[in-house]
Amino acid sequence: MLTYIKESIEELRNNVTLPPRSESSNLMVVVAVFSILFALATWGVDSGLSKLVRLYFDNVLN
Repeated sequence: MLTYIKESIEELRNNVTLPPRSESSNLMVVVAVFSILFALATWGVDSGLSKLVRLYFDNVLN
């Protein structure tokens, strides 16, 4: 396990390059926008299914 950690740190130091700050900022905005859109889509589907279930049970019980 210790060897794995040492090799991981070495790989991070030698092989990984970080993008420039401006590119990171742009990517962060893209991730935030898609996260919000996905949350809204999930909320919409959840609300729609909730109304369908409520409608179904209201008709079955009455």
